Amino acid sequence: MRRHLTLTNRPIDEAALLSQRQMSETAGAVVSFVGVVRGQEEGRPISGLEYEAFARMAEHQFERLFDELEKRWPVESVRLIHRLGAVKVGEAALWVEVMAPHRAEAFAACQRLIDELKRFVPIWKKPISKG
Repeated sequence: MRRHLTLTNRPIDEAALLSQRQMSETAGAVVSFVGVVRGQEEGRPISGLEYEAFARMAEHQFERLFDELEKRWPVESVRLIHRLGAVKVGEAALWVEVMAPHRAEAFAACQRLIDELKRFVPIWKKPISKG
């Protein structure tokens, strides 16, 4: 399985990511997810979120999650980009792409990766108050 992980302080360039996609002849499904910062957190208006990570441990946990995906589904590739630092409302904080032979496998693997990321990867968010 091809793997790509990036933790970055730079904006996520979705167009560039799409242009860099490497399709295979056996992949029949590509599922992507973009997590965008909303204008509220716990019912309060915000101007953005501040993301912080314990990078070395986060990378280790991502590798563990990628290993799990590879064992459960015939995933061909996973690409994951997570923003760190200040992310404004409307900007992407997370971009995930899973490629697999069939859509059910690609959707299931993508969902599992996102759910487990939130549970186990040491990335924390803090709301940035509006105004």
